[in-house]
Amino acid sequence: LGFILMEKQFSLRKNVDFERVYKKSKHYYNRDFTVFIKNNGVNRPRFGFSISKKIGKANQRNKLKRRLRAIVYENYRNINNVDIIIIPKKHTTDFTYQKLKSSLGHVLSKAFKDKKIRYVK
Repeated sequence: LGFILMEKQFSLRKNVDFERVYKKSKHYYNRDFTVFIKNNGVNRPRFGFSISKKIGKANQRNKLKRRLRAIVYENYRNINNVDIIIIPKKHTTDFTYQKLKSSLGHVLSKAFKDKKIRYVK
């Protein structure tokens, strides 16, 4: 139930929000993910996922999205007030949960080093 409540409040849902992040954000990437990050002026981090149809059929995209949401849910309490869009690359559908987590962590650590993300206690 906690995950469902987190979902609405901590997700980017409107196209306007996605467009704002795409236009005025800093991006970070590795061979598995591209991540766009922008300060949001809201008292919480918000996350969005952009998963193209090139990734695979609906069941593959949904499985990937569920795993990414779970990874974000584990860690969202530690992140400052930013909007984050996560875009996985095609080959990530074959990844295990642990591989996804470490690869996404690698990209977000780049943003952390650049001081776009900070951990909040």
